[in-house]
Amino acid sequence: MLPRIVSRDEWLSALEQQIDREKVLTRARDELNAQRRRLPMVKIDKEYSFVGLSGTVSLNDLFAGRRQLIVYHFMFGPDWQAGCDGCSWVVDAMTHPAHLNARDTSIVLISRAPLEKLQKYKQRMEWQHPDWYSSFGSDFNQDMGATRADPDDPSRTSERHGVSVFLRDGANIYRTYYNGARGVEYLGSLWTYLDLTPYGRQETWEDSPQGWPQTEPYAWNRRHDEYGT
Repeated sequence: MLPRIVSRDEWLSALEQQIDREKVLTRARDELNAQRRRLPMVKIDKEYSFVGLSGTVSLNDLFAGRRQLIVYHFMFGPDWQAGCDGCSWVVDAMTHPAHLNARDTSIVLISRAPLEKLQKYKQRMEWQHPDWYSSFGSDFNQDMGATRADPDDPSRTSERHGVSVFLRDGANIYRTYYNGARGVEYLGSLWTYLDLTPYGRQETWEDSPQGWPQTEPYAWNRRHDEYGT
């Protein structure tokens, strides 16, 4: 089933109305961003250690001398054999860090899996960046809400994806922002690209015209080297 076919003039008129609606959303997002910049912060008083290619490093080291740090909490448990496919979508869409570095901002991935597993998976995905660190043996994931205990069985834990933002002021480090669930779609432009198309993401939760192709969410997406298998 195809969208309605109209004349060029009618299409331009409908397009202008849609762009006007999108401009309202753009301005609303600008306002949200302004409010985010004014959020209060919480000081990080605990010492955390991470393992990367250069050895064991601190949270301060992850800033690489810059004032701002974005951490993507990539779901990869210590006993997992591969990283989360949804998190892999997010990293597939990440920009070259030089553009963030130019604005005094560093970005890293952090997971609980041992570094050897992280590097093996990174090589499989052919990612050149960003740097990936293991928090195995540290309380960082638990304290940040990226690893949570099962309320029915505290001995079991589950991983959560999300993004944390930190600000460094001298020797002091502050956590300024966190979001998870669909909040990380803001980072993954693959979803944004699909939202531009007539069929959208083609998932059953979307409000699409009757007859549009749709499947259950999370049932169709794969790691980029798994499509067609």
